[in-house]
Amino acid sequence: MIKSIIDTGPLVALFAKDDKYHQPVINFFKNYNGQLYSTWPVLTEVCHLLSSNLKIQIDFIEWVSIGGLEIVELPSIKINNILKISKKYIDIPMDLADASLVIIAEELNILSIITIDSDYDIYRIFNKQRFNNLLKEYIKK
Repeated sequence: MIKSIIDTGPLVALFAKDDKYHQPVINFFKNYNGQLYSTWPVLTEVCHLLSSNLKIQIDFIEWVSIGGLEIVELPSIKINNILKISKKYIDIPMDLADASLVIIAEELNILSIITIDSDYDIYRIFNKQRFNNLLKEYIKK
């Protein structure tokens, strides 16, 4: 079973039927067989972006609660790592959610990501390795 980090965009698209990426994300998940990992900053972003429809927001939280994804905790000691990589990618810019995903990718030794953002083509982990965006072939910008 593949292990993947999942970003905000695909989670919003999965639950918001009016999102322009909804159908490509649905198509992706029809073929995906793996475990998803994310962080509280990502979940907070998703809930904020879904806040115009509280029913959809609740559906998302319920999906997480029944195991839709695994939330990886970031201990406060990791704040320095987040600060370091946020400064490194300040020109992109890298937000807290993105930084948290890079940190857990390194911690869990996962290079696969599910994202709509092209920023992950630039971010590097480990020894300058690239992320493998599993959603890329489904998204046409």
